[in-house]
Amino acid sequence: MAGSKVGSIGEYIREQRTRAKISLRQLAEVSGISNPYLSQIERGLRKPSAEILAQIAKGLRISAEVLYVQAGILEERESDTDVQAAIRADLLLTERQKQVLLDIYESFLKEHRENEADDANPAPSPGKEEVQ
Repeated sequence: MAGSKVGSIGEYIREQRTRAKISLRQLAEVSGISNPYLSQIERGLRKPSAEILAQIAKGLRISAEVLYVQAGILEERESDTDVQAAIRADLLLTERQKQVLLDIYESFLKEHRENEADDANPAPSPGKEEVQ
């Protein structure tokens, strides 16, 4: 089972690199990993550490967590919504754009939670007295 995970993370990295239209050499350079080592990871010959995966994720401009889950280091977490996952996985957005969208989305979620709490515990309206 562990062998299949090693191969699948390499295949996944290659797929993400290809989608991003980045050469192996370019990814190695931006992630600070040697070209031969990155090639071995993609071919499933080496199992990358969490630190190496984080560097690769940065170079691919994707969430390190996505690679951790793919590599079997982390269990897929339930807390991400489909919207958050889609934003993080979008290869057309820069990291800054992703973070701005995630911040805006989180502010909407927070507002929604606050409105639900207010609806559950309505406060009396100031200045209005009950007519008897």
